[in-house]
Amino acid sequence: MPDRDNPALLWPALPAQEQPEPQRWVWAAMDPADRRARLRELAIWVDWLRATFELHNSIPQCWYRHSAVVEHLTALYLGWVRTYTGMQGSGRDLAEADWINVLHALTPRLQLAACATGRHEAVPLHAPDRPGAAEEFEDYLLTSSAMTDPAQHPSPVEVSRASAQFDAPL
Repeated sequence: MPDRDNPALLWPALPAQEQPEPQRWVWAAMDPADRRARLRELAIWVDWLRATFELHNSIPQCWYRHSAVVEHLTALYLGWVRTYTGMQGSGRDLAEADWINVLHALTPRLQLAACATGRHEAVPLHAPDRPGAAEEFEDYLLTSSAMTDPAQHPSPVEVSRASAQFDAPL
């Protein structure tokens, strides 16, 4: 098992020309074995994150049982990987600071009041849709003015200005 104090040890050092393309993780699209392997990888990083950024009280120990928290942590992790392994590309002088700002912006979304005591509380069951909700939605798509009115830019002056730039004589 890799050293939980150094998540960089999860990846072998590769020369810059051999760096893999940034990955996108879609949990539902992974086969079960891949899902388990990726969740183990994420868990190592989350342990490091909780310790390094002193987020013990912000990220509950049962984070992996809450799909919304898993999605947020996945986004943070993949952003961290791209930022700190050089996959982000050039031209981002403050990429690390940007990542830390995003971490702090998302931290409130990682907190779960129900699990703040250290004891997991199950997510409430999703209420079933009321009868007729799907038909009501389809009716809205077909009849509401928000969906049927012709396109109109909220700033006709800006549209004219943009059109003038494209139609300018050479």
